[in-house]
Amino acid sequence: MMTEVDYYELLGCSRDADHATIKTAYRKLAMKYHPDRTGGCQDSEAKFKAVSEAYEVLKDPQKRAAYDRFGHAAFKQGMGGGGGGHAGAQDFGAFSDIFESVFGEFMGGGRPGGGRQQRRGADLRYDMEISLDAAFEGKSTEITVDVSGICEACSGSGATPGTGKRACNTCGGAGAVRAQQGFFVVERACPTCGGSGEIISDPCAECRGEGRVDQTKTLTVNIPPGVDDGTRIRLSGEGEAGARGAPSGDLYIFLHIKRHDLFERHGTTLHAKAPISFTTAALGGEIAIPGLDGEEHVIKIPAGTQSGREVRKRGAGMPVLQGRGRGDMVVHLEVEMPRKLSAKQRELLEAFRETETGEECPQATGFFAKLKQAVGG
Repeated sequence: MMTEVDYYELLGCSRDADHATIKTAYRKLAMKYHPDRTGGCQDSEAKFKAVSEAYEVLKDPQKRAAYDRFGHAAFKQGMGGGGGGHAGAQDFGAFSDIFESVFGEFMGGGRPGGGRQQRRGADLRYDMEISLDAAFEGKSTEITVDVSGICEACSGSGATPGTGKRACNTCGGAGAVRAQQGFFVVERACPTCGGSGEIISDPCAECRGEGRVDQTKTLTVNIPPGVDDGTRIRLSGEGEAGARGAPSGDLYIFLHIKRHDLFERHGTTLHAKAPISFTTAALGGEIAIPGLDGEEHVIKIPAGTQSGREVRKRGAGMPVLQGRGRGDMVVHLEVEMPRKLSAKQRELLEAFRETETGEECPQATGFFAKLKQAVGG
């Protein structure tokens, strides 16, 4: 099953972001990944198309409302938004159906002219916790979910095998009824057949005419490398089954990354704290940090390093989701002073102190000089 990246995640915006925030985020990314600025890089071009598609949907209030409710499935019939193209007449018809699903309940239900209604199965949410190592490498895992699935006894029709359905007498098979209210004619789903336009004479004994039964499913989820906390993966058609043969909903996997013992993640950058001895800080040297890739990354410590200094290791961070390359590793150095000294070490340090001129630690020397002036003043 294909992984689809959430449009809000592509633009780096929250789901409640206003239009101005979304527009600003899109412009920054469009400038960053525009083919004219990246020398025709295929990865950048793919990113440019992806963020353009996301913006085309989220900038339009109606398309955004449909996407918020149905996700990518809202545009599977050709609506799309890729590359800044415009929807044709056929595309608008497909979106019109979705728009009615979102707003129809506030307008009396159903479109003018009636017609049978198929209630799509509900979308489901599954929260999955994974380690930072799994987010780095990607993984394929199985999950078990309790869900209403298609009844195998009647193949989802709701009728006993060998029997059929008949047109509803109340609505004549239209699935909708009309009622006069003053000057207005209000159309609603038929209360007898629930909008399906059909009546089951002999309901299936297994599902009691619903066409679906409670069952437990085992599903495979493919997690790509580089996913971040809150990444959403859609499993199409794995949500609740629709009643009496209606389409199934989708299952959305929301990923949550566990806290790591060493690294703290900010986007594709990994941050780590590393204590170093005061002699290494003074004289310089090297330390080795084990990366999520299984390699030992050598960090060079310049002589005279102060506590709090950051050293960056290029390309040692998290993979870029659905792209190439990796982020960086930033090591925050903390100088650790010795707590216990041998007699020999103390002797050597005493000898060093006797040779100090004040130039070795200019900040300390300058601070106490200013302090004396302030007190003397």
